[in-house]
Amino acid sequence: MDLGHDVTLFASGDSITSAKLDACWPRALRLDPTIRDALAPHMLMMEKVRKVAHEFDVLHFHLDYMPFPLFTTMDTPFVTTLHGRLDLPELQPVFDACSNVPVVSISDSQRQPLPQANWLNTIYHGLPEQLLTPQAHKKPEYLAFLGRICPEKRVDTAIRIAAQSGLPLKIAAKVDKVDQEYFKREIEPLLSMAHVEFVGEINEAQKPEFLSSAKALLFPIDWSESFGLVMIESMACGTPVIAFNRGSVPEVIDHGVTGYIVEDVQGAVAALQRLDELSRTEMRGRRLNLPLEKMRDWRIGSRVCRHHAG
Repeated sequence: MDLGHDVTLFASGDSITSAKLDACWPRALRLDPTIRDALAPHMLMMEKVRKVAHEFDVLHFHLDYMPFPLFTTMDTPFVTTLHGRLDLPELQPVFDACSNVPVVSISDSQRQPLPQANWLNTIYHGLPEQLLTPQAHKKPEYLAFLGRICPEKRVDTAIRIAAQSGLPLKIAAKVDKVDQEYFKREIEPLLSMAHVEFVGEINEAQKPEFLSSAKALLFPIDWSESFGLVMIESMACGTPVIAFNRGSVPEVIDHGVTGYIVEDVQGAVAALQRLDELSRTEMRGRRLNLPLEKMRDWRIGSRVCRHHAG
């Protein structure tokens, strides 16, 4: 829009945008307890887009492969940014059949399971510069875990790292419906440990204080993370990241500058002993100076950003 484009965003009615908003549902689906079939609003949205597709020069989807069958038959060009994991076997025949559909990755590592896809570019996530800022008056006192509680994010490993390092851990995380059984069975019993505090889900306004008060963000993932938005959220607040060497991590973290890339729990504990070697001011500056072609604005903390075409 700043470049003179006329942009329409098809999303939920509570989306924050300077574009023209065409609401397909009143509120974000994940936050709407009345929603039982999330596919239905998505289908409605695609039908709305189909009817007006001829009015646009290009369509940009964030619906994974869902638009492929319909919009490849239409004249309006489109591109899809893929956000999820792509290492699932059932995706191979989809991208074999749709190998001409243009797609964008959010990290180079995300592409590896699907070399046959028609990759146009890698565009990393970005953040509005002033959305998350360091809170210099806050003294870093604990380790932080931020994001989502699920098996592949390994909050249980974060608890082990904190225990072995002798530092308290605060967990600010949501629990999606699909992960509630895992949370009850594997994670909830660990939350009674003396060094652990479960904060629950926090919003953007709470993140600067939460992250600025942390000595480091722990990111002990157990899967090929496509990007990992919480890493740059932490860096924006001047807080280093200790992350396992998986997926996009080497593309996001500058080892020894914005944090440390490690292989296991012992490596993470050792890295925590070297936090004083890092400059919290420098790590924020390093993130702000990524090449422009690798960045794009992203409304953080909003899953509805995955459910629009605009």
